[in-house]
Amino acid sequence: MATSLSFFSSTIFLSNPNIKINSSQQRLLLKPLTTTTIRSEAAAATIPILSFDGTEVGSTTLNLKSAPLDTARAVVHRGLITDLRNQRAGTASTLTRAQVRGGGIKPYPQKKTGRARQGSKRTPLRPGGGVVFGPKPKDWSVKINKKEKRLAISTALSSATENAIVVEEFNDKFEKPKTKEFIELMRRWGLDPKEKALFLMTEVDENVILSSRNIKTLKMLTPRTLNLFDILDSEKLVFTKSAVEFLNERYGDDNDNEWEFEEDGGEVEESAESSE
Repeated sequence: MATSLSFFSSTIFLSNPNIKINSSQQRLLLKPLTTTTIRSEAAAATIPILSFDGTEVGSTTLNLKSAPLDTARAVVHRGLITDLRNQRAGTASTLTRAQVRGGGIKPYPQKKTGRARQGSKRTPLRPGGGVVFGPKPKDWSVKINKKEKRLAISTALSSATENAIVVEEFNDKFEKPKTKEFIELMRRWGLDPKEKALFLMTEVDENVILSSRNIKTLKMLTPRTLNLFDILDSEKLVFTKSAVEFLNERYGDDNDNEWEFEEDGGEVEESAESSE
């Protein structure tokens, strides 16, 4: 399934984790949906391997599970929405008129002032008064099955293989932190420092971290910090050899299993066909 990364561009409208989801979207996310059978499809892709000098020294295969084209958008969208909602602190809070200080006496007489009658300074109609229907602390988190989340990540990765390269390990190439040398290295690999790039490495040396942290368009991730949003938000993906081995082992398609995902957050069960 060699689709471009822009296939999921409609999901990037929630790029800001602080964005609020309206009530209709909440109902859509929390609505119990019917069980959907999703068959994982093989999406093997051959990616060139580049040396530290930028020359091609071979190729490797990235073989990941991938949802079929008609359900891939829904799977990836659900995984992204889950991540963004779970990042919300839910600590926004306002004071009602019962919680605002003051208001023990009547602001001014009831009659003979020509003004509307007021009984308390804490009324929402006055500055400094209480807030009507204001936000209160709440839990925004939603659940997602582990296998469904894993399928969303592997689907997003397999859709971006056209914009991915594999490089040899380069942790020992930087004897001291040097951002200029890291930018030159990116250009040797055909990467534009002005474009968003994601580096996935199993281990990251401290000098590599210090050399790349000032490049605002670059994300340096490890298997522990790999997430769906950064995959979709990147224009180029760069893997090391060990990272490709990790992806094939964790998200690889060794056998063709058919899973039934309860989209309302229920248990994941293998179908009878896959258990035979």
